[in-house]
Amino acid sequence: MEAYERDVVQYFFDHQGQLFDQNVADSLEEAREFLEDCMAVVCKNIREVRQYFDESGMDISGMNDFEINEADEVFALPDGRFLIVEA
Repeated sequence: MEAYERDVVQYFFDHQGQLFDQNVADSLEEAREFLEDCMAVVCKNIREVRQYFDESGMDISGMNDFEINEADEVFALPDGRFLIVEA
């Protein structure tokens, strides 16, 4: 089980509307539990995001980095890392 840093959980909590029409978490603890349940992944750069999608079988061969970054399930964290939440 991945341990999510507080800033990652906070960012997801604040931006969960990017992926969902309704909130899936009403507190930081619920947000952390949700990330754990769906096995969200933190990547240190867009290259790792691309590698994650390749390894999970998603066809992103025709997508550039900007398009990958704009995917609903990719959250660009303020520190330059990326959170991938596949629900």
